[in-house]
Amino acid sequence: MMKQPSQLEFGSIVGERYRIVRTLGSGGMSRVFMAEDLKLPGKQWAVKESVAGPQVMKLVRTEAEMLISLSHPRLPRIVDFFEHPRSGAVYLVMDYIEGITLEAYMKGYQGYIPQEQIVPFALQVLDVLDYLHTRQPPVIYRDLKPTNIMLTPEMEFILIDFGIARSYKAELDQDTVKLGTVGFAAPEQYGAGQTDARSDLYSLGALLLYLCTEGKYSEWTAGVEGYIRGELPRQLIPVIRKLLRQHPEERFQSAGEVIGELRHSADFQPAQQGISVNDASMDYAGTRVVAVLGVSAGSGATHTAIAVSHYLARRTRSVALVELHSTAKAFARLQEIVEGTSVGQSSSSRRFEVDGVHYWRQTSRADVISLLGGSYRFIVLDLGSGQANERLEEFLRADYPLVVGSGAEWRVQDIAGLARSLQRHPQHKWNYCLPLATSEAVRRLRKELDHDKVFALPFHSDPFERDDEMDQVLDELFRGVIPDTRKKRFGFLKRQR
Repeated sequence: MMKQPSQLEFGSIVGERYRIVRTLGSGGMSRVFMAEDLKLPGKQWAVKESVAGPQVMKLVRTEAEMLISLSHPRLPRIVDFFEHPRSGAVYLVMDYIEGITLEAYMKGYQGYIPQEQIVPFALQVLDVLDYLHTRQPPVIYRDLKPTNIMLTPEMEFILIDFGIARSYKAELDQDTVKLGTVGFAAPEQYGAGQTDARSDLYSLGALLLYLCTEGKYSEWTAGVEGYIRGELPRQLIPVIRKLLRQHPEERFQSAGEVIGELRHSADFQPAQQGISVNDASMDYAGTRVVAVLGVSAGSGATHTAIAVSHYLARRTRSVALVELHSTAKAFARLQEIVEGTSVGQSSSSRRFEVDGVHYWRQTSRADVISLLGGSYRFIVLDLGSGQANERLEEFLRADYPLVVGSGAEWRVQDIAGLARSLQRHPQHKWNYCLPLATSEAVRRLRKELDHDKVFALPFHSDPFERDDEMDQVLDELFRGVIPDTRKKRFGFLKRQR
């Protein structure tokens, strides 16, 4: 519980704008309330109140400055900051995250989280840790634990409460303040050295062990193997053990390294019945999302999404192509061709198949979340053009975001303009595709964006059919992600003639 009395109660107004509705939670240094926005009816925010002396006020002010500088889909967005010197209160107004903490979820489900969700969960946490650790200066979270992770109704994870996060200072030998939660904090957080990115990775290992033992363990002690759920992928065990090494130099050295380890393997399947978790490791891939966003109408996003989907289907298996736009017409027309129906007489089913690719027309974000829980190896999202909030969020969350822009010399700058307009978002994973662009246009754009993932796409009249030049480009784009195998090819357009 918060040690200091709160200055707020039901009906209190903060900043002449935010009316307190109810208490969401409290801790030793702060209390969090839900508030309604008086200027935006129906909008709800979380208001974090800290009441204490100047030192705590300094910590909250530092937290506010840090959050303002960050932008990531799995971090809360701070929208306002108030100080009340007379009472010693400091207020942060941030996104209200609908859902429950991971700890509450675990208690509500008797310590059980489905095995197929554990690795995707780890990758979500690693994605935000990678973002924080690659800031300049790096941001070290230092308190990764079940109560600081919110689980939304869509089964997405949001990292909350930056109360003890800090920027890494290379010249320090150790932290001046020892903070963190026993059982989840790295050994160096108790005075053995300075915390850095590897400290957060230790906490991730503790969190994963906590999930894999149904909430019983967060430290690797003698006999813990007997409590690890038998159906879990064996590949997780050596990863967790390495994350939980006592000495930072023995752990993974970056979030990117852990992501690579989890992504490296070819398949993600539960351990076979009767096989010990100490046996050979199991490969992992999971469902990966490719999001294709056009810079403008007519830039070729749908054509590219189709070509990518059929390329992936030939190389792997189980590919879904999703039209993430409730009013788009392209897939409806394609379904009419596939099913031989008249114009405007598409089937009531929004799913149809072409050469092994499952097409989903006019879908919503909820549909995408449902598909992520299935068995698809890849989900390709055709986002069309424009930056509508829902589609932009899915683009930013994707494992492989692809921006498609015109390759014409006078239109190449459209891509650079899009990159600048979204510069507040991390762009290191982005891939830029320019249909029919010259090598000189690609070279100039790579230099301007300071980004090497810029590709010229060759002329490819039939995106359903294999094309050697297109395959060469996509082989480069997806290098290291999929095996270099070949499948029997089918010509969709040829069959329709």
